[in-house]
Amino acid sequence: MKNKNDVQAMLKEAGILFAITLIAGLLLGFVYELTKEPIRLQEEKAVQEACQAVFTDAGHFEELDPYIPSDDTAQNLSDTGITIGTVYEAQDASGEKLGYVIQTTSSEGYGGNIVLYVGIRLDGTVNDISILSISETPGLGMKAGDVLVPQFHQKNVKSFTYTKTGSTSDSEIDAISGATITTRAVTNAVNGSLLAFHDYVQGGAGNE
Repeated sequence: MKNKNDVQAMLKEAGILFAITLIAGLLLGFVYELTKEPIRLQEEKAVQEACQAVFTDAGHFEELDPYIPSDDTAQNLSDTGITIGTVYEAQDASGEKLGYVIQTTSSEGYGGNIVLYVGIRLDGTVNDISILSISETPGLGMKAGDVLVPQFHQKNVKSFTYTKTGSTSDSEIDAISGATITTRAVTNAVNGSLLAFHDYVQGGAGNE
């Protein structure tokens, strides 16, 4: 009789646990469905703001087909820890192409990934860059935005390097004091965007 009671008690407990798990699962699913759309809209807003920040005169941003790098570019991106994400065509209010906005991620930041949006005009000028996310310490993250970002504004060069001794040309970026790794990661990310840009304008990005 005791064994029978034990079995019944175990079955009862199992039933209660099952019910709790089922209810918890249903609640999680409900919360997910409830928050999915607001999260999507918030993400879209963040992307729109990042694009607008690097192309203030654009009226529309059209997402292009996934970027396919040329062989040389792919090797360079791999060597420098750079990944090219979504690419947008920046257009004015009449639909005329102004340039590209390129989402670029460096995996070699001091604290992890650094995600940038880089606006590049049709003549190759870096219009502006915007840091969407950065995993550095708060101080370094703020310095990257205040010190590094303005240095790329309206620069038309083939690529950038960084220096610790003071910039002497448009292609040189003054490194953040005590944050060479962050400086290198951001500089490489912008250079990666320029490589992707040249692939697009030369028809080598799989989007002819």
